[in-house]
Amino acid sequence: MRISGHDYIQVTFGKATCLACPVRPQCADAVSGPRSLALLPTRELHEIQQHNRLDQRTEDWQRRYAIRVGIEATLSQNVRAHGLRRTRYRGLPKTHIGHILTVLACNVTRIADWIAEPTRSRRAPSHFHALCTTLS
Repeated sequence: MRISGHDYIQVTFGKATCLACPVRPQCADAVSGPRSLALLPTRELHEIQQHNRLDQRTEDWQRRYAIRVGIEATLSQNVRAHGLRRTRYRGLPKTHIGHILTVLACNVTRIADWIAEPTRSRRAPSHFHALCTTLS
């Protein structure tokens, strides 16, 4: 089995065995299906994966990752809304100017959105909040 370009060994327990197991609620998320695991083929790869997972819980890693999340969101917005993936121009100098103008357009869009609604949350209110506002 391949996940994200890496080889894994897939282990699936028998349905009857898994459903009869007394500790099933602790390990299986599926309601009716058996537990399935994707294992790395060597101990070294597994140890590297475990080390990386522990490292991801540190404040330093999360601080560095927060920067990456912001960058990825910006790139995604530029690709989706402003067509950054493909350039309209030929030649490196014109392409560079096109990218600069695209990023400028993205910044103008973000500033306009911020000025239009600086305090409004983009998340929809919960059902409980909507009920409270209709009752008051």
